[in-house]
Amino acid sequence: MNKKTVLISGASRGIGRAAALAFAREQDNLIITCQKNKELLDQVKQEAEAEGSVCLAFAGDMGDFSFCQEVFAKAHRHGLYPDLVINNAGISYIGLLQDMAPEEWDRIVRTNLTSVFNCSKLAIPHMLEQKSGKILNISSVWGNVGASCEVAYSATKGGINSFTRALAKELAPSNVQVNAVACGAIDTDMNHFLEKEELEALKEEIPAGRLAKPEEVAQLLLQLARSDSYLTGQIIGFDGGWI
Repeated sequence: MNKKTVLISGASRGIGRAAALAFAREQDNLIITCQKNKELLDQVKQEAEAEGSVCLAFAGDMGDFSFCQEVFAKAHRHGLYPDLVINNAGISYIGLLQDMAPEEWDRIVRTNLTSVFNCSKLAIPHMLEQKSGKILNISSVWGNVGASCEVAYSATKGGINSFTRALAKELAPSNVQVNAVACGAIDTDMNHFLEKEELEALKEEIPAGRLAKPEEVAQLLLQLARSDSYLTGQIIGFDGGWI
C-alpha cells in the first residue's frame, strides 16, 4: 500500500486521536490539528512518530481560513500534501435555541461547518493535480433527523451532509471521492456530561446495546480511505442501528 498523507482536524482526543493513531500504524504521514489542547495533540504526535509516521501538529481554529492556509503552507514546506482529509473538528451546544447567544451560534458554525469548507478548499488543488484523493467528513445522526436542544449542532451536521453530497458530484469526474460518516453515540468527551442513568437509558435505545468506541470509527475511516473510487457522495450511518 502506498504511503499517504492524511490531514485530521480535531485530533487531540476522541475520534480524531483514534484515527490519527490508526493511520500512523499504517505508516501514513500525518498533519494533525486541534483548537487549543496543544499538550494532548503533542502526545498524539509523539505516539504517531513512535509508530514510524511523519507527523506535523498545529493548534488553532480550523474555522479561520488564514490559520488553515498557514497549516497547509507549513505542510507543503515539509513536502506534505494531503491525499486524504478527515474533517473531524467539532463542538456541541446543549440547550434551547432561544437561550443561545449569537456568538455561540457563530462559533459552532465556524468550528463544525466552515472548517470543512476551509480544509476541503485548500486540499482540492493537489487532489485535482494528482487525479486522486478522498475527503471524509465526520457527521452525526442528528444531521439526518435533528435533535431537540441541539438545533445548532444538528444544523451544522445537516450542512455537512449536503456539502458532502454536492462536493462529491463536483469532484467525481476528477476521481476524488467525498463521503461522510454519520456517527451515533460514541464514547467520547462530548458525551461525558451524561449522568449514569441517562447513559443507561441511551444504551437501551440503541439496538446494539452500547456506545461505540472511537477506535471503531477509526477502523471504518481506514476502510473508507482504501475503498473503491465508485463509493462517493454517501452519508454512511454508524450508530448501532439506532436511527
